[in-house]
Amino acid sequence: MTGTLALLWLALRRDRVMLPVWVAVVVAVVIATASAIAELYDDPAQRLLLDSTVAANPALVAMTGPIFDPTSLGGLTAWRVCGVATVLVALMSVILVIRHTRAEEESGRAELVGSAVVGRHALPAAAVILVAAADLAAGLAVTAALAGLGLQGAFAFGMSIAGTGWLFAGLAVLAAQLTQHAHTASAIGHASVGVAFVLRAAGDASGLEWLSWTSPLGWAQRVRPFAGEQWWVLGLLAAVALGLVGAAVLLARRRDLGAGLLPARRGPAAAARHLAPAWRMHRATLLGWTIAFAAVGTLFGLLAQSITALVTDNPQIAELLARLGGDEGTLVDTFFATELGLLGLVAGGYAVDATLRLRAEEQAGRAEPVLATAVPRWRWAAGHLALALAGTTLILAAGGLGAGLAHGLRVGDVSGQLPRLLAAALAQAPAAWVLAGLAMLLFGALPRLTGLAWAALLACVLLGELGQLLQIDEAIRRVSPYEHLPSLPGAGAGAAPFLWLGAVAAALVAAGLLAFRRRDLTGP
Repeated sequence: MTGTLALLWLALRRDRVMLPVWVAVVVAVVIATASAIAELYDDPAQRLLLDSTVAANPALVAMTGPIFDPTSLGGLTAWRVCGVATVLVALMSVILVIRHTRAEEESGRAELVGSAVVGRHALPAAAVILVAAADLAAGLAVTAALAGLGLQGAFAFGMSIAGTGWLFAGLAVLAAQLTQHAHTASAIGHASVGVAFVLRAAGDASGLEWLSWTSPLGWAQRVRPFAGEQWWVLGLLAAVALGLVGAAVLLARRRDLGAGLLPARRGPAAAARHLAPAWRMHRATLLGWTIAFAAVGTLFGLLAQSITALVTDNPQIAELLARLGGDEGTLVDTFFATELGLLGLVAGGYAVDATLRLRAEEQAGRAEPVLATAVPRWRWAAGHLALALAGTTLILAAGGLGAGLAHGLRVGDVSGQLPRLLAAALAQAPAAWVLAGLAMLLFGALPRLTGLAWAALLACVLLGELGQLLQIDEAIRRVSPYEHLPSLPGAGAGAAPFLWLGAVAAALVAAGLLAFRRRDLTGP
């Protein structure tokens, strides 16, 4: 463990921008939701009506979980935002732990650091301590923000968020021992968050309590903040997190630095041409994203019809949906516009991640031998970019097809609903392409600042999901490319916003390629 403190200070300095932004987003989501709940449900009778409506609708229970105490604003706030906040801290924990562990080994910096007076476990220890402290800071900030609703409930809610982050940090450091590549370790971590969400949703919707208990996201809800807190669940989250970290320590002793416990597959003996090398790197990740989008789109399609009955009984739900993104059209269309907009933001994450694979290849030292051959720089970069842009379109199409097919079968109108929802999903693609273009420009011109592409995505999430609730000026909100897209399906759509966004994306990509041709490669 020698050198842990120095590495912790170094990691804190590297994340001095990312960490505060991420924690601020989590706290802002909680505050905005609490404000909206207080405004919409200030009457106790309205809260009881909401509880009965939600309890009778498995679709909404699957999305948000059950309401444990409808009589208090704190209970309703915890119900509405717990799922979102815990998913955010889980993703933050996975990304940061992989960034400071497996990615450091893949780039070769861990070996360089290890040549100094540094213990074998100092690097992962510093990463886990950093992330655990960030999760705790988010939890305490949420506690302070909700203290006015009841200090005990606010503390339980804040610690349930922190505990979820700790558990997924332990899972991420365990995944870092299994695979040789940071990309694969990240995929394992992100897939774990997705599986946890699906298990929790299936358990809550079906009423199978044991199934909800198989998901750490279900544990966080069952801390029951503001509803007769179950403090022992926090101990369960902390104990499992410690167990995962301990397992990671044991596994780390069984592998060499830079290697994973799972053997990496060898590539073909002969070099491939054109897009084939990039395709081999992206295909597994793209397949996973496509399946996930198709599954989530199908879930949205199955849930949509029940929204009509829900809002008929409770107009507050309709108002809440509209404030979260919908504005015109039927309520089902508003639901689809909101959920497909969310898919568009997630697709933006894929676009950034796939584009920044270029930076990962450069940092790992694999780009230099390729570019030392007759392969031009633009062709090497264009191969990854083509898959980033086409892959973004493909996963959105999978989401639209799933939603259109499921909703069409439920209402008996597949031929009408499928093309309509497919087009609505694909309409999100130009905004995601802009984020890919920004990532390419940063890679080409400012490779050490490629993390700003993720900051841009976070800003889009904040402006899109909370802009109206926080009453942010429209001129500021329109900085996000997603704010220029029409609310589809339901709203009228012209070609202008798509052409403008496509042109901006093309300009960013072209500028990034030109800048990449003029700079030196940076080594591991």
